[in-house]
Amino acid sequence: MHPRQLDLNLLRAFDALMHERSVTRAAARLALTQPAVSGMLNRLRDAFDDQLFVRTQRGITPTLKAEALYEPIRRILAEVDQLLSPTAFDPTQAQFTLSLATTDYALRAVVQPFIAALRPLAPGIKVAVRPIDEANMFDKMERGDLDLALLTPQSAPPDLHSRRLFDERYVCVMRQGHPAEPVNQLSLDALCALDHGVVSLQGGGFTGATDAALAAIGRARHVVVSVPSFVMLLDLVRTTDIVALVPERLLTDCEGLRTMVPPLDVPGFTKILTWHARTHEDAGQKWLRDLMFQVCSGLPRAHCADAVPGPA
Repeated sequence: MHPRQLDLNLLRAFDALMHERSVTRAAARLALTQPAVSGMLNRLRDAFDDQLFVRTQRGITPTLKAEALYEPIRRILAEVDQLLSPTAFDPTQAQFTLSLATTDYALRAVVQPFIAALRPLAPGIKVAVRPIDEANMFDKMERGDLDLALLTPQSAPPDLHSRRLFDERYVCVMRQGHPAEPVNQLSLDALCALDHGVVSLQGGGFTGATDAALAAIGRARHVVVSVPSFVMLLDLVRTTDIVALVPERLLTDCEGLRTMVPPLDVPGFTKILTWHARTHEDAGQKWLRDLMFQVCSGLPRAHCADAVPGPA
């Protein structure tokens, strides 16, 4: 046998023989039979072309060759044990980049508070935020170009790991001092008569979840503008008489705004976090995922000034 063909079991047998100076005691130490250890010793002798251990009245004693091999083999075994032993992840010492794909909505509702929580805990972790690319999502994760993605269950590739972050609902938002600002609540007729804005991620679309809910009861609203960003839409609501129905968790900054429950049932959506099997067991990635779950579970509901309750 060539030394390059040695396996860890043979090296561990050598280490046990050096410690015990007895084939019988080495076998007990390794939880093996004495013939098995004798066979391993023969393979070691063949590999190193040396007797390694010679019989004495009290057992066996190492040859000069065995003594010369002892420290290098001990270092090898220690390094292997360290490699195979799980190590605690220390976020304060971590130095790597997290690649995260997100929509415009999740960028504000999830990623912004996540980064705010991450920075004081793990200052050496960088975050690269990328746009969602559903067609190539799985391939990017498989290649290691992407670590996490914030999606809905309907858009997530089936072969990815996932966990639910939260369920989202829609609220109606308008500027404080709006001419239609209701005394008690906004009626369905009043809602449909107002000028609305919507987000169209692909650009140019003038319908969304609210329009589908209205169509189901034979109604329609007056949509006058579509923009590619929720941030832009909220700025328009603050500075014009345009109103909008938006996901509630977007309203982290309610200055100049008031919200209410819409006078119809607009189905919300579920936001999930997805990742590839490649990173499933990684201690650092696990820590980051847990932090995002904690951040999302601790985020309060929007409460804009002078909010008007709508129907349940």
